[in-house]
Amino acid sequence: MESLDHLVGGLTSELDTRLAAVDALLAARYPGERAGRQPVHTVYVPADRFHPGLVGDHRAAALLAVDEHEDRLVGLVDGDRSLVARVRAKLGREPVEDLRIDFEDGYGTRSDEEEDGDVRRAAASLRAALDAGTAAPFTGIRFKGFEAPTRSRGLRTLALFLAGLVEDGPLPQTFVVTLPKVTAVEQVEALVHVAARLERELGLDDRALRFEIQVETPQSILGPDGSALVARMVHASGGRCTGLHYGTYDYSAFCGIAAAHQSLEHPVADHAKAVMQAAAAGTGVRLSDGSTNVLPVGTPDQVGAAWANHLRLVRRSLARGYYQGWDLHPAQLPTRFAATFGFYRDGLASAAGRLRTYVERRDSGILDEPATARALADFLLRGIDCGALSQTEVTEGTGLHAHRLAGLAHRATETGGRG
Repeated sequence: MESLDHLVGGLTSELDTRLAAVDALLAARYPGERAGRQPVHTVYVPADRFHPGLVGDHRAAALLAVDEHEDRLVGLVDGDRSLVARVRAKLGREPVEDLRIDFEDGYGTRSDEEEDGDVRRAAASLRAALDAGTAAPFTGIRFKGFEAPTRSRGLRTLALFLAGLVEDGPLPQTFVVTLPKVTAVEQVEALVHVAARLERELGLDDRALRFEIQVETPQSILGPDGSALVARMVHASGGRCTGLHYGTYDYSAFCGIAAAHQSLEHPVADHAKAVMQAAAAGTGVRLSDGSTNVLPVGTPDQVGAAWANHLRLVRRSLARGYYQGWDLHPAQLPTRFAATFGFYRDGLASAAGRLRTYVERRDSGILDEPATARALADFLLRGIDCGALSQTEVTEGTGLHAHRLAGLAHRATETGGRG
């Protein structure tokens, strides 16, 4: 028998040749985590209400809500006034992480003349906010989808907005567009085609236009052949897809759920989001949960009840690996950040301790594997990204500097900014 080394060497060479094509395909389809920071929410605003100072208006309204109902917010976080202070500070410096100017359901159906006017005004307003430094760190628009009845209007809005936005300045690197009500893989392929044409016509860099797919129809989860079409949609995007966003109410309605029971925690929602999670894993495509339409307005009791519901739902999403969600009202921002900050601060000591134990190879009652260490590092980096945790306290807890933490999380060294 030939020597073991010779045998293994020969077989390895054979397998490298045999599997070269699939190795390349897997590397292309599953490149890993996208570099940079993921926002913790997307704030939706109807396009006709958007103006250059909107982020500042949301800041003022959110802080006013905290001023008027602070004791209720403190009660929701178990009396932790230091956490509320952190929320106040976050609202003061960065109340909106991601803003989507909405020309779809939140805007409605208008005459072409009216929508054209709002498109031009919104594009000019976003450019003014960008130039003034008052825009949200992440921005974009949602236009009407590519189904036959809305296709022409949606395409016109997309082209007109982009032309107006780049007329007097560059396209922001963190700008994305949202494709709603996707029912077929071919609609995603159509947007890839449109994006390439618009880049050429507007003088943009190749692949500068990126988009999110909004999952709000059952067809995107389960196709007529029984396959999970959302997975095919991700891979049909040519690397342009940055996110999958769950649409709470459209999806629930399509599934026949009564209005009183439509929620992002309904079993049909959990099923859809589990499929989305599996489809996105390893692709660099990020996940966002949907919204709750129970708004914190009205009497103090009504505000308190809506806040309690929102905080609970945000924590629920975070625990399930959905680190982003939608907010529809300025008064939802306090509980968005209270829930998010509480999630990371509550987990800081355990995550940091387990990661230190893993890196230093200490004996422990928990035997963590490399995949778990990656998740622990990612958890801590997400906490730093949004401002819930400081780099100093994470370094003190883990004994690891930023570059080492990023390496364990399989991230680029740059975390993408702090909130």
